[in-house]
Amino acid sequence: MNSCNTNQKKNKSIKHRIAASVLLLLLSAALMILSAKAPAFAEWYSEYIYPLAVNSIGRISGMLPFSVSETGIYILLAVFFVTMIRMVIRTAKKDRTPDPAFSSWISCVLAAGVLAFLYTACCGINYHRRSFSEEEGIVTYRYSADELKEICVWLTDEVNSRADAVARDEKGLLALEASERSGGVDAMHMLAEEFPSLRGYYPEPKALILSEVLSYQGLTGIYLPFTVEANYNGDMPAYDKPFTVCHELSHLRGFMEEQEANFIAFLACIGSERTDFQYSGYLSGWVYCMNALYRADYESWQEVRTMLDAAAEPDLTANNEFWDRYEGTISETAERINDTYLKANGQADGVQSYDRMVDLIVAYFGNKISE
Repeated sequence: MNSCNTNQKKNKSIKHRIAASVLLLLLSAALMILSAKAPAFAEWYSEYIYPLAVNSIGRISGMLPFSVSETGIYILLAVFFVTMIRMVIRTAKKDRTPDPAFSSWISCVLAAGVLAFLYTACCGINYHRRSFSEEEGIVTYRYSADELKEICVWLTDEVNSRADAVARDEKGLLALEASERSGGVDAMHMLAEEFPSLRGYYPEPKALILSEVLSYQGLTGIYLPFTVEANYNGDMPAYDKPFTVCHELSHLRGFMEEQEANFIAFLACIGSERTDFQYSGYLSGWVYCMNALYRADYESWQEVRTMLDAAAEPDLTANNEFWDRYEGTISETAERINDTYLKANGQADGVQSYDRMVDLIVAYFGNKISE
């Protein structure tokens, strides 16, 4: 085969990849606009189409013990930097022969198009569906500081009843009785018996290979839609892990709003058969609600704060010390990016939306604990 035919085939291949990239990017943009303008489409998609991705892509990636998305991202970054270096070297040498690096660059653009489509299909559209609270008829309302205090006292009692029942290491920190991965899946399946909108397949969540990447961003976990995987920070204190894995698994049911995912995680943990999961759920809910009470009524916060069992204090201290180590410019920048991302996807409160779980806890449990 002569060089002319070879170059023609290469040029044809490049044109096809460019066309595919443009098509995928345009399709992704069109689907995002359609879901934002027509919530009924987003609801239909999340109910009938998205589960197909979980049951296919999620099952395949779930067969591997490591995060497929994380590994793929590292490979793409390596290819990108190698391509850039090759292009710089050829430019410096003034080499005018056909550049194989250009073909690699076009492949990177195609990869970006594929990732954009996967994000849209496995995540983006779901931001415009009905929320979990709407699906299950949970209505939030404006509550008083006294009502919030009552919730905090209830949570304190629940934490205290389990603080001495869980296993602890030599430092007094929670020691999980079994894997948080399988425990998270079991907890979500149990919760689905009460809430039909949570029924479906759940692949086991996975700790990132380089969990420190999340630590520097101030993140406990992340849902990676490219391979439909729930990932979490394997370096953080044990008490964070059950709550976090359930939070990330809730995204696999198409519930993307962070306050909703937090609330689902709370329900899943406290409803689990495992005491360590219950402890994680109640203590996580306690932290969120106590932070809200601190802002609403400092004196009430002081009163409730003294009620917490001393056995739970090492977990709170270890958690604060862990995250304090990673505070700085990187975590602040990551928080601003996350805030912008959430607002761009319709969550007006941005990163503050995580705290709105308190509203759902009060709305759902307020009357129950008063009875």
